[in-house]
Amino acid sequence: MDALTIAAASGLRSRMQSLDLLANNLANTGTAGFKRDTEYYGLYNSDESSGSSGTSGLPVVERQWTDFSQGSIQVTANPMDVALNGSGFLVVNGPSGPLYTRNGNLQVLPDGTLGTAQGYVLQDTGGNAISVKPGQAVEISTDGSITQNGTAIGQLKVVDFKNPQSLSKLGNTLFQNADPQNLPVAPQATQVQQGKIEGSNVPVAEAAMQLVGVMRQFEMLQKAVGISSEMDTKSIQEVARVGS
Repeated sequence: MDALTIAAASGLRSRMQSLDLLANNLANTGTAGFKRDTEYYGLYNSDESSGSSGTSGLPVVERQWTDFSQGSIQVTANPMDVALNGSGFLVVNGPSGPLYTRNGNLQVLPDGTLGTAQGYVLQDTGGNAISVKPGQAVEISTDGSITQNGTAIGQLKVVDFKNPQSLSKLGNTLFQNADPQNLPVAPQATQVQQGKIEGSNVPVAEAAMQLVGVMRQFEMLQKAVGISSEMDTKSIQEVARVGS
């Protein structure tokens, strides 16, 4: 395979990955607590792509990078909605350990514990579940303390990470810490705001423009592969004419 086809094929692969990321971002512009994903490019050196000047690098998506910047906070007036104004995550009980989320769309689960819309039980500051009385008003203060009928029943556990890039996505709004050395810490100046929800941090117009740009790049690379194929065909035909 010639160098032009190899480079174009590598570009097509990385553009396909970019299209997947951008499409998923746009699909979740209305998902509370969603954090957009972007690609981090690197170069893959292959002997197959070596030319007369030596080994050349091919563009590849080296890893996925999540943008943890805060989305816009929207007023819902629903007392079961909470938004984190500042850094940090709510902690929930996952199947194999704690999970972290910015989606504050809460509910009372069938067993009487406070959980997320996906059914994950929220942790209090001691790592325990928070039991609430169904049908009674819940008040949540800015430090996450929860009261019902004037009685304190728990405090939402909110944590942060010095390096949030160690968090890997599970679904669209849940994260798992993949680095046991990157321990959760207390967030600085983060407020829990009741009756509000944090929206997605996807800039819709920008993401749409990026999607169009990547699609055009994809089309150009497809044409490059076609041109390379035509050049190879013509070369073979010319060789055949000379031989005859």
